Amino acid sequence: MNRIVYVNGVYLPESEAKVSIFDRGFLMADGVYEVTSVLGGKLIDFDGHAFRLRRSLTELEMASPISKNVLLEVHRELVRLNEIDEGMIYLQITRGAPNDRDFVFPDPEKTPSTIVLFTQNKPGLANNPAAKKGIKVISIEDIRWGRRDIKTVQLLYPSMGKMMAKKAGVDDAWMIQDGFVTEGTSNNAYIVKGNKIITRAKSNDILHGITRAAVLRFAEEAQMEIEERNFSIEEAREADEAFITSASTFVMPVVEIDGVMLGDGSPGNVAPRLREIYIDESRKIAI
Repeated sequence: MNRIVYVNGVYLPESEAKVSIFDRGFLMADGVYEVTSVLGGKLIDFDGHAFRLRRSLTELEMASPISKNVLLEVHRELVRLNEIDEGMIYLQITRGAPNDRDFVFPDPEKTPSTIVLFTQNKPGLANNPAAKKGIKVISIEDIRWGRRDIKTVQLLYPSMGKMMAKKAGVDDAWMIQDGFVTEGTSNNAYIVKGNKIITRAKSNDILHGITRAAVLRFAEEAQMEIEERNFSIEEAREADEAFITSASTFVMPVVEIDGVMLGDGSPGNVAPRLREIYIDESRKIAI
């Protein structure tokens, strides 16, 4: 398959897409990204992703090369051109490609930002078999930089965390800082005690997940109790349930942490119900 992608205002086959070797995203990881899910050919939580994108750009003093309305048009056109029913759209904006490598930011008047979007076709995204059996995680030290609330392309350590999990024969890793869980390698982390959902409060220590915000809102509307606070990996191992959220996994039950089985080792009642609510409600308001 030769996907149609979007690079700096142009739709073209992926085999013809090019970005300069001097692009700061390539040389310095000087860029931000977003991933928006597609269900039924429509965009899930686009407004939330667009808002977070603008926040990330603002925090890094990076110019946006595109308006929200045009960005929406590009997302929809890529869905149409690539015939995506279920899948994802990856968006990346960098500080552009100056004439040479330099630590100092280039003049934005002379060096426009680079923007790239492409689709990932994922049939069965909403009916992921892993959601039926749950996933297993290990805990690892969190040694990322301090501004995890900015969705940058600095993803080496999360990738290393994924590989640590793979080598351990499990699905993912939860990161630990000062004795408390921050988040998963590419997702927000939660535990359930009784009927109470517990997750770390928003701060610079975690990504302000768009799926997280929606799931907590839907949980509150369903009159579920929510507590935003730190929790340790020891507390997590003793929880009744655990789960993660992200744009690509929606709500995914966690059934084992560091080799310790939660409950009877199968998804409990809360996570599957939240997954069902999130997917159903998101489909209703998709654009």
